Amino acid sequence: MKMEVLSVQSMFQREFGPTKLDVKDWIIPLQPPTANHQQSQEQHEDALQALSLRLQNELKSAKSRHLACTEVLLPADLLRRVASEMLTMSEKEPCGIRGCTIFIEFEEEPSNSRRIATLKADPSTVSTFELYLTLKHDRSGWTSILPQFLKNLARGSTIMISPDFNLTKNKLYRSFSE
Repeated sequence: MKMEVLSVQSMFQREFGPTKLDVKDWIIPLQPPTANHQQSQEQHEDALQALSLRLQNELKSAKSRHLACTEVLLPADLLRRVASEMLTMSEKEPCGIRGCTIFIEFEEEPSNSRRIATLKADPSTVSTFELYLTLKHDRSGWTSILPQFLKNLARGSTIMISPDFNLTKNKLYRSFSE
């Protein structure tokens, strides 16, 4: 599989000239070499941080467009856990996380959800799979540990997101082995 991806890029460069993408951008190794383990960990951490930030920015813009509230409160580690799960689900994909389109849905009640955001991980890469992230409204639970002054500030048009989420994957291709 790795050779096929490299040959496709070489044909692309001969046909259309050099691109700004490097070969290492096309392939995400499934198991990092032990010699570069530290560098690989740093790259994974950078990707995790970047994806968490993209999700945060999408939620900020969705708040004003779709949620009609003044505040959205998230558990501190939620976006990092979501991003980590997304990276794990994209490891065996041909283009890794770059080939992903992410749909974010908000579930107010168990049978009532709506799409609040859509983002492509890399707009210049063709999507090979989709991830559907469902965030759930939390009416009670983790907010009980908030200090009283934060509870008072959170009254009114504040939506609290549950620490639980649902992430599903939809492949947009079939491999030879299937």
